[in-house]
Amino acid sequence: MQTVDQFDFSGKKALVRVDFNVPLNDSFDITDDARMMAAVPTILKILKDGGSAILMSHLGRPKGGPNPAFSLNHLVDHLGKITGAHIHFASDCIGEDAISMAQSIKPGEILLLENLRFYDEEKSGDADFAKKLARYGDIYVNDAFGTAHRAHASTSVVASSFGNQKCFGYIMANEIANANKVIAEPAKPFVAIVGGAKVSDKLLILENLMQVADTILIGGGMAYTFVSALGGKIGTSLFEADRVELALELLEKAKAKGVKLMLPADSVCADGFTNDGGLLTCSSDSIKDGWMGLDIGPKAVEAYVSEILNAKTVLWNGPMGVFEFSNFENGTKSVAHAVADATSKGAFTLIGGGDSAAAIKQFGLKDDVSYVSTGGGALLEYFEGKELPGVAAINAVVK
Repeated sequence: MQTVDQFDFSGKKALVRVDFNVPLNDSFDITDDARMMAAVPTILKILKDGGSAILMSHLGRPKGGPNPAFSLNHLVDHLGKITGAHIHFASDCIGEDAISMAQSIKPGEILLLENLRFYDEEKSGDADFAKKLARYGDIYVNDAFGTAHRAHASTSVVASSFGNQKCFGYIMANEIANANKVIAEPAKPFVAIVGGAKVSDKLLILENLMQVADTILIGGGMAYTFVSALGGKIGTSLFEADRVELALELLEKAKAKGVKLMLPADSVCADGFTNDGGLLTCSSDSIKDGWMGLDIGPKAVEAYVSEILNAKTVLWNGPMGVFEFSNFENGTKSVAHAVADATSKGAFTLIGGGDSAAAIKQFGLKDDVSYVSTGGGALLEYFEGKELPGVAAINAVVK
């Protein structure tokens, strides 16, 4: 794996794809700078070598061209604070003015390009657009794992213009190394916790995990399709009628492979999708009409926590229930604490981005697990066995 550590950036201009898609409030203040902070080590490596960094990113989902609400100019001051570097800002991500700024930038300085997605050519992977971006740097660095599963101009197509002068930044390298610890050679027992709304969203990851996991714990709305497939009564719980046969097939596959696939024994239910209605705890296969399961119940929590605490490797992807509602957070919170406890006992624990990352942060446990992925969708596709375009583009060796 070729990373920034294999390069000396002295006197070089590095074109760096970062993921600065950070949330902004109505005043355009950054409300969570985690993605920016994660990129700082890669940026500082380039600057400390005596190089300069030309950063490119997207922000939000602008439609139909430039929109001031999605301008990366909102990030300039904060970028200067967290890097300690002088920041230049190009009001367009392509064009002669931006090229001129890149050519005149001094070692130790940063040029931030305007939002890539102001151009439709970015998402379409347009080759000419990628070539225009490639003019900025001597070395291409991809450090945007959150978009590594997209074959966009700045994440994969641009790499072909740099021959072998391309590498992963620290985020990308860490994401791949930590994912491989789980999927390639996990210490046993390996417990995978898979939650979320739909079986269909997690089909491929479940099938892949069956090749390596000892136990798979199912939570969230997807559990009720399994329960119903086994003949249980699930009330008005989330249910995919067209996935019943698939759920039964997955249960059979797990049994054939000797993988323990566990469903929640009980559920905390509500009489509507709200935090303010009635509450009822019952067996997951005996939910009353008009009631829906919104969290795993106390028996399920006890069983799941026990499995997690005995694990040597844990992957967690997806919440156990609607943890955004205080009445239905206990399952997800209990699992989060169990994962942290397993980590303290020596297990390797990987939190798979998205809602799981949000939950581990909400419960104040981000620093108590082995690794929290920055890319939910990208990590999911990696575990599904798919080749990520952003990874493949760097690994492609020019002979």
